[in-house]
Amino acid sequence: MQQIGLLLVISLVACGQQSAQQQTTTTRQADTTSVYQFRTPSRDGIGKVYQGREIAQVMGHLGAAWLERPEREQEERTDLLLKSLELKPTDVVADIGAGTGFFTFQMAPKLPNGKVIAVDIQPEMIAYLNQGKDKRKLTNVEPVLGTESDPKLKPSSIDLAILIDAYHEFSFPREMISHIATALKPGGRLVLVEYRAEDPAVPIKELHKLSIAQATKEMKAAGLRLLKSDDRLPQQHIMFFGR
Repeated sequence: MQQIGLLLVISLVACGQQSAQQQTTTTRQADTTSVYQFRTPSRDGIGKVYQGREIAQVMGHLGAAWLERPEREQEERTDLLLKSLELKPTDVVADIGAGTGFFTFQMAPKLPNGKVIAVDIQPEMIAYLNQGKDKRKLTNVEPVLGTESDPKLKPSSIDLAILIDAYHEFSFPREMISHIATALKPGGRLVLVEYRAEDPAVPIKELHKLSIAQATKEMKAAGLRLLKSDDRLPQQHIMFFGR
């Protein structure tokens, strides 16, 4: 069912986005660095390659229903993910690629003296976040509209950045992670949650998975090292990185 759901989302997203070839042309024109390579896009990719990995197509706002599906918490065990973060009441957390705020709104009550900065690059998702914030009467959620290459976070402003099933879709992963690393306070952590590429039984398309080895290589390029990997979730890695 999870595979079918993801296929449906990808089909919906395709209706509201540029074609993969158009995405490739756009990112090639915008890219002035030499850290990326380009090739003919695969079915689920954009044709842009970083550290040997083709970047996956982005899930758009038309896939919001998938993010909010009732069975998500049980399938992904987001309760276990929340425990693994060991949040402190005063933490400032950046939820990068926050989408509809599914996880943002689970973290916020754990941060009575802190806040969640919910970052997304789609105005439609920012609208979802603002609606959810108002509905729940949360004063410690701050939606922020970022760009493909900049999450718009202030230097040394966050204790933790979490990216849930989002990093593999970043069009400019090198730039984004560099900005996030700069935004971390001393001792701050960056957490990647990604479907396990090492496990062929995980029913997710290959470009939407990420291995520990690949993630470690890509984070190293931004000066971050793997602190620990937590595999308590049914199908996803929880990877903690820091300086």
